[in-house]
Amino acid sequence: MWRGKPVTRFHVMAKPIGPICNLDCSYCYYLSKEGLLDTSNNWRMSDEVLEEFIRQYIEGQNHKEVVFSWQGGEPTLLGLDFFKKIVELEKKHCPPHKRIENDLQTNGTLLDDEWCEFLTANNFLVGLSIDGPKELHDYYRRDKAGKGSFDRIFNSARLLRKHGTNFATLSCVSRRTAQHPLEVYRFLRDEIRSPRMQFIPIVEPRVFRNTAPQHWSPAAMPMLGIPDARPGTPNSVVEDWCCDPDDFGNFLCTIFDEWHAKDLGKVYVHYFEACVEVWMGRISPLCTHGPMCGKGLAIEHDGSVYACDHYVYPEFRRGNILETPIEQMAISTDQEWFGTNKERMLPRYCRECHYEFACFGECPKNRFIKTPDGEPGLNYLCRGRRHFYSHIDKRVAEIARQIQASM
Repeated sequence: MWRGKPVTRFHVMAKPIGPICNLDCSYCYYLSKEGLLDTSNNWRMSDEVLEEFIRQYIEGQNHKEVVFSWQGGEPTLLGLDFFKKIVELEKKHCPPHKRIENDLQTNGTLLDDEWCEFLTANNFLVGLSIDGPKELHDYYRRDKAGKGSFDRIFNSARLLRKHGTNFATLSCVSRRTAQHPLEVYRFLRDEIRSPRMQFIPIVEPRVFRNTAPQHWSPAAMPMLGIPDARPGTPNSVVEDWCCDPDDFGNFLCTIFDEWHAKDLGKVYVHYFEACVEVWMGRISPLCTHGPMCGKGLAIEHDGSVYACDHYVYPEFRRGNILETPIEQMAISTDQEWFGTNKERMLPRYCRECHYEFACFGECPKNRFIKTPDGEPGLNYLCRGRRHFYSHIDKRVAEIARQIQASM
């Protein structure tokens, strides 16, 4: 049907309730968006915007699979009926030659049997946010009353397993959890029984609430390796809860050793599987580690579209779907420049790195320190990532060779 036409495919992370959440996690980068976004519709995506988004998103792509990602804030605050409406609208607008997939990222505090039955019946992939065992998880992930959220989330994991729901865990690696890699990994593997694990390093400069990425002052960027380029110092460039670069590298190395020795082929860890892909000569499936970005936009509750969910700032607003087709925004000149700028702005220190092919400077939102020769734009996590890549290099190369030999 699309013979001769280029494939048009992009991804949009939907935020149907904006930054509204029933938790008050210390390190959340999205709660502060309440002060940046419009509140005229009480933070709930209207029926008009919802249907227009679903219709445009399906029609704007000529790939056979269209993936909807629902995040927040906490999207389950919208209620189960809202998600039933989503499924109905997807069926209404999806032609026979396309297939719809849905994923839902949730803190799990509101899940019950009815929710899990619905999610299972409609083949949702559920991302469950849990940082590790109780004492680590509850340190930063508390509700508005200051109570820990662990017990509710642990029960949700039990419900997801009970109903056979397809789920994965998303664990934020903070300054605290980065120091307990095996405790975190073994808990997720043995107690949560997570079949898929995603680890997200918590990295936010102190100015993140009001200053968009790439709008930092170069003069305020500390040099790689000095105390100001690490958390917990008086003049640190990052918030105190951010993971330390060296700790993050050790976190990944330690978990990799355990995974490689005991769980290879049994547990899917997104960082490790992506490394295998890259060592096989392929482009990383993670946008943060590819040579370009820009294919992952974000839509807010009011229909406003932004370059990325980490770039929900006025400077990176692309328009509104009630005024401009989402496909047009996804392939706009501004968005193309945003995506290709990732590689274009790499400092020489990265270009000369042996592991540039595996990292490409990681996510641009984290490029707020200087290289040893004073060039701005180096990734805050550089030291940790270099250590990780050198630690796994030979073993990942061997895994890649074995896979290629069996193909």
